[in-house]
Amino acid sequence: MSLLSNLQCITIDVTGTLIAYKGELGDYYCMAAKSVGLPSPDYKRMHQSFKAAYSATAKQYPCFGHATKMENIDWWRLCVHDSFIRAGYEYDNETLEKVFWRIYSSFGSSAPYSIFPDSQPFLRWARKKGLKVGIVSNESYRYQDVILPAMGLNQISQGSEWDFSVFSGIVGVEKPDPRIYEIALEKAGNIAPEKALHIGDSIRKDYIPSQSTGMHAMLLDRFKTPDAESWRQTGALVLPDLVAAHKWLIKEETDAATGEAQSLQTDIS
Repeated sequence: MSLLSNLQCITIDVTGTLIAYKGELGDYYCMAAKSVGLPSPDYKRMHQSFKAAYSATAKQYPCFGHATKMENIDWWRLCVHDSFIRAGYEYDNETLEKVFWRIYSSFGSSAPYSIFPDSQPFLRWARKKGLKVGIVSNESYRYQDVILPAMGLNQISQGSEWDFSVFSGIVGVEKPDPRIYEIALEKAGNIAPEKALHIGDSIRKDYIPSQSTGMHAMLLDRFKTPDAESWRQTGALVLPDLVAAHKWLIKEETDAATGEAQSLQTDIS
């Protein structure tokens, strides 16, 4: 039996899989500073300091402060403030707050993101096949309520692309913790893991933990990362995009059907 004919659910990652950032994240921090009349910070330094600040804030307050019931806006305020401080820009509180609001508003819209052209067609195809489609992401509620719908990826509506979502900022569990995939299977209707496929772009956060629950897994290498070859060497299925994923699933189903037909013909003969 082919994988596709046995599937009941596909879960899928968001950033790097369905959508991508336009440019470097630090660029937006620099643009926000310039928009309130400040000299432009150093782009490279700003980008590196953001990554460090994000990691530190996430470590101190995991899942966007879920356990401490921190408001999403307060989590991001800490992260943004720390980003500028780490980059060596210590603005006064009033100025920093103006910069923060520019950044927070921008990332709460579709402006910093682009959707891959194969995302919507793939998700709609999966749902037309009768599969439950779920989003599994280390992001906050704004992706569910604002960003994905603004990108044309909608939940449970006419022509919708996904049935359910598991966002770390909402459930309080984040990748690579396998529990986030167990939550997804429960939300899909307590589907058995061997009847589910997860698609993502990280072997550590997507492939390994989803497989550890018993799910099938697939990785996308949209940006031709040097790590992709090492992924393949571990036995991971790595494809360039969702067009290739669709073709692989269809071909695998066709090959299985052909093999069954040939076997039946042999038995009859």
